[in-house]
Amino acid sequence: MESITGRPLPGEYAAYAEEDVARVEGDDAVAALARQQEEVEALFGALDETSIAGFRYAPGKWTLKEILGHLIDDERIFAYRMLCVARGDARPLPGFDENDYVAGANFEERPLRALIDEYGLTRRATIAFLRSLAAEAWLRRGNVNGYAASVRGLAFHVAGHELHHLATIRERYLQSLPQK
Repeated sequence: MESITGRPLPGEYAAYAEEDVARVEGDDAVAALARQQEEVEALFGALDETSIAGFRYAPGKWTLKEILGHLIDDERIFAYRMLCVARGDARPLPGFDENDYVAGANFEERPLRALIDEYGLTRRATIAFLRSLAAEAWLRRGNVNGYAASVRGLAFHVAGHELHHLATIRERYLQSLPQK
């Protein structure tokens, strides 16, 4: 299948996201996001709710449910940013404090299955929106949290950010979970 989006160039996403964007394989943000949805749902779906309850690999780190909730929040915010930029909204879009968002949520109190379902709905909505875009919309740029970003840069940022968290989960959480 021909690439829908093309790979973003530096300057189409935040400089701090360079390493995360580099994690994304291929030139199609929609395909990457669809692949990752399956991966995230399988990874979290294989976890035992009792085993992960309240588990943090180190003090001050988020729980696995908080990470999944954070991915949902982050995607919603970035989808809004992509919508604004795609539609030509020239207003600067604000940043957000991810730690405040997690602290203001009740992710740990919610059933894991409910969070997985919400993640899936959020991802499907993002993909449906991205698939609706004309080719020129992918290249539109806006001011996001003080940096210039294109729609495709933001889409790759979402995918790369998620890959960053998946790597952390595998390297730090799954290796440290208490054994039953």
